[in-house]
Amino acid sequence: MVTNSALIEQRPIGSGFTAASTASDVLEGVDLSGKLAVVTGGYSGVGIENVRALSAVGATVVVPARRPQQAAQALAGIDRVEVASLDLADLQSVARFADSFLATGRGIDILINCAGIMAAPETRVGPGWELQFATNHLGHFALTNRLWPALVADGGARVAVYSSRGHKFSDIQWDDLDFTGGYDKWKAYGQSKTANALFALHLDRLGRAFGVRAFSLNPGGIRTNLQRYVARADQVQLGWIDEDGNDLIVWKSPQAGAATAAWAVGSAMLEGMGGVYLEDCEIAPLVDPAAPDAMKYGVHPWAVDPEHAARLWTISAQLTEVDAVTG
Repeated sequence: MVTNSALIEQRPIGSGFTAASTASDVLEGVDLSGKLAVVTGGYSGVGIENVRALSAVGATVVVPARRPQQAAQALAGIDRVEVASLDLADLQSVARFADSFLATGRGIDILINCAGIMAAPETRVGPGWELQFATNHLGHFALTNRLWPALVADGGARVAVYSSRGHKFSDIQWDDLDFTGGYDKWKAYGQSKTANALFALHLDRLGRAFGVRAFSLNPGGIRTNLQRYVARADQVQLGWIDEDGNDLIVWKSPQAGAATAAWAVGSAMLEGMGGVYLEDCEIAPLVDPAAPDAMKYGVHPWAVDPEHAARLWTISAQLTEVDAVTG
């Protein structure tokens, strides 16, 4: 267990919102006219709900997608949406998208790193990287760094990074990031979600001097394509459903699942803040992993440890050969 006394302070602020609040609820009264947002994974699940909510309050939204034609069809009818090609598991694709966007000369006011995979079969990409770590973390790390000039162009931006309650499955496996010693799909997913939280923490530390504030978040349990690799037996073991397929947990709607990210990037309540892990449109409390209900709520210490965050940043920069923030 992490015992670092420098752990980031996680204290709820009384937002007034709940787990049932939607992205539209938290953006009510917010005007994002003239603002530009980039949302990865913005054409399905909670991602498309973030796009809808941001567009509804005036933002222009760029949606980089691995399947751009499918994305364009899904997003048809939503105002001020642009679709581009991006595969987060391919760093050359990340570079092409970022270069193309930077060439437009536009700044980015909001970046939501939403795209991800969960419990995928063992797969290697690039130089042998484990797919979930490569996609969920390294791809977003490289993307955010490559978009850095646009994030600081207009005096700063807000960044929301989707983590999940899955971070509780695993700390960073520092000695074997790619699980070459034996693959465990849930630990690999957990590591990638811990990495998402640590990335946002250090990005905020580095970016605040430039007006860039970052947050990580747990969107909650939502039935989306994210569960495509999760077999029925796994869902029973995880306590999601019983043997007959009946739900044992309360699932959020996609609109409610998108709310915490919308709150992170659009709420005046978080002005001057950053680095914290959010859930249910609130700053999540720190929980002891040994507590009986530790898996149900809050954030584990290893996901909000500044020393771990700095260490992961250094490793990620070495692996991706990209570090625009620190130079």
